[in-house]
Amino acid sequence: MTTTTNSDTAVPLLEARGLYKSFGPVQVLRDVDFSVYAGEVTALVGDNGAGKSTLVKCLAGSHGYDAGEIRFDGRPVTIHNPRDAAELGIEIVYQDLALCDNLDVVQNMFLGRERRTGLVLDDATMEELAMKTLSALSVRTVSSVRQRVGALSGGQRQTVAIAKAVLWDSRVVILDEPTAALGVAQTAQVLELVRRLADNGHAVVLISHNMNDVFAVADRIATLYLGRMAAQVKASEVTHAQVVELITAGRSGSLGIQTETTTTNGFEGNGVEL
Repeated sequence: MTTTTNSDTAVPLLEARGLYKSFGPVQVLRDVDFSVYAGEVTALVGDNGAGKSTLVKCLAGSHGYDAGEIRFDGRPVTIHNPRDAAELGIEIVYQDLALCDNLDVVQNMFLGRERRTGLVLDDATMEELAMKTLSALSVRTVSSVRQRVGALSGGQRQTVAIAKAVLWDSRVVILDEPTAALGVAQTAQVLELVRRLADNGHAVVLISHNMNDVFAVADRIATLYLGRMAAQVKASEVTHAQVVELITAGRSGSLGIQTETTTTNGFEGNGVEL
């Protein structure tokens, strides 16, 4: 694996070292190194079947891994399940958002983590915290936290899902294709929010197939190719064309995997995202 020379002295907030993951005979991740820094957006890109979703699910506790190490804030950690990840401060917003259309914004943001006073729900406190979270993110597109989520636009729903993720003192926010189903204006709003998350000190992982979105907000770009990390580089040091080559071939000139890589897992080019 080839990466840029990194003069940064900061310790990655979240780091994978030599991660391996197989599903039966299918090896999905092979010796993957991946680093995420506080205050930065790290775009995770790769073709369908490259292993992007598997990697973030290992980091978020949804999948176990076969070998390797995960470090958080410079120390080794064991993440058995999503609860362990949440306790560390790792939250993931999946593409389906996991929101309930029949509930309002406040109820969705606190779903499963409701505040109570005795046996009674503390609606006032939850509403206040929801409003403070949206305000801290400078969200202007959600006019009322008592709106039903089913009545919101796609961009507004994505905003609620992201706000829900940062409500719980999260330090790492992983976003799975947050603009995939959005129009131009809504995409711009969500990307602005993604950038604001990093500027507020969060470490953000952005999974995306849209190179325009990636270059609009990413500080670093990590490219997976057939389960291997081809390169993790600063966005300012690569071109759009180089990233496309890394995605499709695993290398671009002197950057990337320099030995010939063949696939034996049967997933190359089949459109299946692992």
